[in-house]
Amino acid sequence: MAEDFDDEKKNVTVFGPETEFDGELEFTDKLIITGKFNGKIHATGDLEIAKNAVCTGEKITARSIIVSGSVTGNLEASERVEICNGSSVIGDVKTARLRIANNVNFEGQVTMLDGEPDIDLFSVASSEYKQAIAFRSDAIR
Repeated sequence: MAEDFDDEKKNVTVFGPETEFDGELEFTDKLIITGKFNGKIHATGDLEIAKNAVCTGEKITARSIIVSGSVTGNLEASERVEICNGSSVIGDVKTARLRIANNVNFEGQVTMLDGEPDIDLFSVASSEYKQAIAFRSDAIR
């Protein structure tokens, strides 16, 4: 499983292998699903779907989504989606960064989100707009 280490402490919630959940979920930190989930997820945190987990839903939205299990439904992540070796995703993916490993079953379309400068193109001179683009690309790295 992939792991991010942030300076800030995050609450981690784990749905165990025997957990079956139907409904809508919202969370802000990190959720790891190792059981079965059916429904809708709208989160600002990180979601991890473990190796034997099965998730079905219309739409799953989070900051980052790591799939090691099976997902049927559309995924949308503001930062990244990672589909790990041996996993399955049946649905469309919309994200800023995408990593798909070997030996993955993926059926769907991919839409890449493009971070645009927080500046109105039509209200500034071209030199200001170019500076805003350069500043944003430096901040992203």
